[in-house]
Amino acid sequence: MGLEWIGRGCRGESSESASSLAIAIALQAQLGERFRSAMNLKSLLLCSDEKIVRVLRRTLGDLEIAVEHCTTAEIALRHLTRERFEAIIVDCAGTGAAAVLKSARNAPCNKRAVAVAILDPEVGLRSAFEVGAHFILYKPVSVERAKSSFRAARALMKKERRRNSRLPVQIAVEMTSRESGARYKVTSTDLGEGGLAVSLPRRSKPHGRWQLTFTLPGSANALEMSAEFAWEGTGTQVGLRFEDQTPDAARQLREWLARNAPDGERDDPPVGCQLTDLSLGGCYLDINSPFPVSTRVTLSMRANGVELKTEGVVRVMHPEKGMGVEFTQSTAEHRGLLERFLSLLTENRGVMPELLVEPEGLEMGAGAQVTGASGEVDDALLGLFRDQAGLPADVFHEELRKQRGAAAAACSV
Repeated sequence: MGLEWIGRGCRGESSESASSLAIAIALQAQLGERFRSAMNLKSLLLCSDEKIVRVLRRTLGDLEIAVEHCTTAEIALRHLTRERFEAIIVDCAGTGAAAVLKSARNAPCNKRAVAVAILDPEVGLRSAFEVGAHFILYKPVSVERAKSSFRAARALMKKERRRNSRLPVQIAVEMTSRESGARYKVTSTDLGEGGLAVSLPRRSKPHGRWQLTFTLPGSANALEMSAEFAWEGTGTQVGLRFEDQTPDAARQLREWLARNAPDGERDDPPVGCQLTDLSLGGCYLDINSPFPVSTRVTLSMRANGVELKTEGVVRVMHPEKGMGVEFTQSTAEHRGLLERFLSLLTENRGVMPELLVEPEGLEMGAGAQVTGASGEVDDALLGLFRDQAGLPADVFHEELRKQRGAAAAACSV
């Protein structure tokens, strides 16, 4: 459906139609080749410890992630400015490790790469997160520990690469300036999860932030997106970056792109985890390889025949232990389903729900402030996420246990 426009007008038996069909097939082949060549995930590894390098080469090879090994920060920095990587892996004991992580965040082609910091257990986490690390891999680095961490990282790497990919599609777009009120009716040239490119009228020089309205092919409902100008190409083409997407609009766009993209790599399957705490605003999950703070996730829960699928954003992450997720859906229907599921677990405390989680992508910079759904000012679990996220993992878990005890006491009264 999404590529139907390429072959439009190619039906018929004339030589002109045959020529058009040949062009369409060639374009489709080129597009397919582009997606096939993108299937190989690529990582940059900065590490001088030969034992760690051997373990990671084996682990990443098994996960079909290529490795560009660098022994010095200078070599790594040169690669970051010239090549695109889906992951940046840095041994923080080495000289220049922090500079490499910071440089990755500032390099246009690698600022969305998943960053993994290799740490000694006695080193504080905060320093690694402050310089841009998403995942922590503790020493000694074993094959089992590395595989557990990089399975989670790979799932996020695939989502991030898909977010950056663009699908060629021509659709009508109405642009309205949020500053001057000026309006343009334009046509897109490509579309992705993070933005779109359009052809502007000649001599027009719009800038700033805009409200976009467009309807995806095959959809009955128009999408409205806020966007800002991201780049200016040759001729009349410009790129717009989406801002502050609502969860519903983001889901519709993501699902449409998945249905219409050429066959490429498949997402990794959802990861099983254990639900330890649940409120109307969020939940805490026990999981060996939690996703980074500000990761958008989809959760699927099931217990006693009741199913709930919800979306959220990671607010708290404790490496090798678990993560706290704030729900982002705010419809009355979703709240009703959540209340039913919460009531079921409260009344049947012996029931262990089945739970799967999968990442949908990282939010960075201004976009990292994903709006939560809960209007519950007295939600104790969300209060813990918001006010006590900096606590050491053991202390945070003790606060969770206190909350559970208080909730159980209140229910028994």
